[in-house]
Amino acid sequence: MQEQKAHEGLPARLRRSLRHAFALEGPYGPLTEADRELLARLARAVVVRQMAVPAILFLGSISPLNYIGSQALVFLRPFLTPLLKPADYDRMVEILDRREGIGALIDAIEAEGALERDLRK
Repeated sequence: MQEQKAHEGLPARLRRSLRHAFALEGPYGPLTEADRELLARLARAVVVRQMAVPAILFLGSISPLNYIGSQALVFLRPFLTPLLKPADYDRMVEILDRREGIGALIDAIEAEGALERDLRK
């Protein structure tokens, strides 16, 4: 197998490396109930601090860059772990690494905001 890879040309290596570059499904599968619960807790924290609108605007603007954002979270881990437990933080990075992760977080914030508004009435 190694000999075959060593002898294949540049076009074949490029095709092999880009095979899944534009795949719509990631390696993690669909969001689990635990993932949605973690997103709901984060959304609750955002809504309690009255930051729902800025958070939704920010997340909506960076949604095309979700992978870069998740890698920025890896870089910022030492500064942000006081907000979440380390295991939850790592899980959040995996969620935001998915294409649907930011959309799911926006949906959770909007649902929590609607619940908050209903409780005020």
